[in-house]
Amino acid sequence: MNKDTRLSDVLHVLLHMGQVDKPLTSAALAKSMGTNPAVFRRTMAGLREAGHVKSGKGHGGGWQLARPLHQITLLAVYEALGRPTLFAIGNRNAHPDCKVQERVNAALSDTMEQAESLFLAQFAEVTLDQLMPERSPQ
Repeated sequence: MNKDTRLSDVLHVLLHMGQVDKPLTSAALAKSMGTNPAVFRRTMAGLREAGHVKSGKGHGGGWQLARPLHQITLLAVYEALGRPTLFAIGNRNAHPDCKVQERVNAALSDTMEQAESLFLAQFAEVTLDQLMPERSPQ
C-alpha cells in the first residue's frame, strides 16, 4: 500500500521557503517534492486558500510564505491539505448482520477516533518554526 506523503512533502517545502526571502518557482519547489509543477500547484492550493502561502505569476513571481513559520501549526497544514487519512485500518462490512463484525468494528472505530484525536491535539501544539533545524555556525 502506498503511503500518502503530502503532509511530509509540504512541510519540507514550507521549511525551505522559510529559509529564503524571495519567491521560489513551482518548478524548483516541485523538484524538491519529487513531483511536477502542476501537481505541486494543486497540492499547494489549499495552503494558499488558507492564507499560509502566496503565489505570484510572471517574471519575479513564485511562492512565498504569507505568514511566519511560528504562526503556522502542523494542524493548520494538515487541514489545508484536506485532512488526509491518518490510518489505513478499515472496518469489515461484508456481513452487516454479524454481531462479531459489529463488535469488532465498534472497537476499531473507537480506538481509531481516540488515536486521531491525540494526533490532532499534538499537531495543534507544534508550529513550523519548531521543526526548523539549527543553523550550523559558519
